[in-house]
Amino acid sequence: MSDTILAQDHGNWVEITLNRPDRLNSFNDEMHLALRAAIERARDEGKRAILLTGAGRGFCAGQDLGDRDPRKMDGPPDLGNTVRTFYAPLVRLIRSLNFPVICAVNGVAAGAGANIALACDMVLAAESAKFIQSFAKVGLIPDTGGSWHLPRLLGEARAKGLAFTAQPLPAKQAEEWGLIWKAVPDDQLMDEARALAEQFANGPTLGYGMTKQCIQAAAVNTLEDHLELEADAMKTCGESADYAEGVAAFLEKRAPQFRGE
Repeated sequence: MSDTILAQDHGNWVEITLNRPDRLNSFNDEMHLALRAAIERARDEGKRAILLTGAGRGFCAGQDLGDRDPRKMDGPPDLGNTVRTFYAPLVRLIRSLNFPVICAVNGVAAGAGANIALACDMVLAAESAKFIQSFAKVGLIPDTGGSWHLPRLLGEARAKGLAFTAQPLPAKQAEEWGLIWKAVPDDQLMDEARALAEQFANGPTLGYGMTKQCIQAAAVNTLEDHLELEADAMKTCGESADYAEGVAAFLEKRAPQFRGE
């Protein structure tokens, strides 16, 4: 595996670390491919949760602009191809996983780095962390799902404000606005994030996956369609071993032993 990504196996979950700290973990093509491969490996090995974080003092500064510098190229870069080849597939992969993906934002999350975090299911951030939609500084639009997630999470006014001004949003304010799940003291971030990953990986993963897909589908479904989706999901969950175990454990007043199936 490329050393631009570190993957630590915790049994039924994996911790993946972006590892270009000298470049604030900004993406080059190698790190893109390595991250996607690490996530796909976790999926294919039957892991039940992923924790994504960054090495060093930042989470991710987005695209390494040194790799997309028009001055070093024969013509302008095809950034649409960059999105289609690298960023869009990564967002689709994270959103398609039928288990929780937790993001621990340990420092600045800028540009595509901020929006990769927003593609995850739960975002915890160190109180010193900041989210920056930095695209306007170089004449771009919020990609990596940013222009989709921001208005849905924050509303049009705040989405446009963050996108147009590229103003850093402190983690605590991001929590208050509903952009992320929680801001925590810096020295508690990884302990809390790992405990959450462990909790989810030992939980009713089938139900988590169904919950994830239902919530994500709500953005485009009509109420009528969504009620049908819920009924289908409940049928699947109700026939699962996890539901039978959960009910038995509740009635027997003991902790459930979920298998994620």
